[in-house]
Amino acid sequence: MKKKKEVTEKTEKFILTLKRKFKNPEIFEQAVQLAKDGQKAGYERLEFLGDRVVGLIVAEMLYKAFPNEQEGDLAKRFVQLVCAKTLAKIAMLWGIDDLIKGENKQLHHNKNVLSDVCEAVLGGLYLDCGIEAVQEVMKPTWEPLMLSYEHAPQDYKSKLQEWSQKNFQVLPVYQLLERTGPAHMPEFTVSAEAGPYHKLAKGSSIKQAEQNAAIEILKEINAE
Repeated sequence: MKKKKEVTEKTEKFILTLKRKFKNPEIFEQAVQLAKDGQKAGYERLEFLGDRVVGLIVAEMLYKAFPNEQEGDLAKRFVQLVCAKTLAKIAMLWGIDDLIKGENKQLHHNKNVLSDVCEAVLGGLYLDCGIEAVQEVMKPTWEPLMLSYEHAPQDYKSKLQEWSQKNFQVLPVYQLLERTGPAHMPEFTVSAEAGPYHKLAKGSSIKQAEQNAAIEILKEINAE
C-alpha cells in the first residue's frame, strides 16, 4: 500500500509540473478533452501536431545516441519508441489517464486514446512553450527506454522476408482480410504467406497484424 501511495504522489507531482509548464491552460484542457455532443475529440488537432513533434525529438535523440548505426537500425529503434503501445504506457506512467475528460470512461484506458492524448499534450506544450519545453518533459522518460536496447529491435517482417528470399526466391505476401471493432479500437485480421507457410494474425493496426503473422510463420519454421 505504501509503495502505491508513493507512486501516486510522484505521479501527482509530475502532473502538477507538466500543467505549470503551460502558459495557456486552455491548450492543456483541449489536449485531454475527448469527443462530446457528437463533435470530434478536442485533442485530435493537437495530436496531429504532437505526432510530428514527438517524432522529431525521438529521431534527434537516436541520431545523437547511436552515431555508428545505419538508417535501417535507427528506424527500427524509432518505431519502438513512438508506437502506440509505448506512448500508452508513458501516458499511464505520467498519469494522463486520470486527466482525460469525456463521458465514456472506458476510453480513458484505451491504448489508442492514451497514445493520442499523450501526443496531444506534447503537441500542445510545443505550441504553447516551444520545442525545448517538450524536450525537457520527454528526455527523462524516453532516454532510459532508448538506451535499454543494446541492439536495434527485431523487425520480424524483415527477418521473414530474408528467409523467404533465401529459400524460395519470393517475397512474403500479406493480405488484409477483415477489420472489426469501433473506430477508436479497431482490430485487423491479416494473412501472411511465405513459401509453403500460411498464417493468420490479428493486431490493433495493419502493421502490427502483419508483424504478428510474420512471427507465427517464423515460430513454425523454428519449430521444424
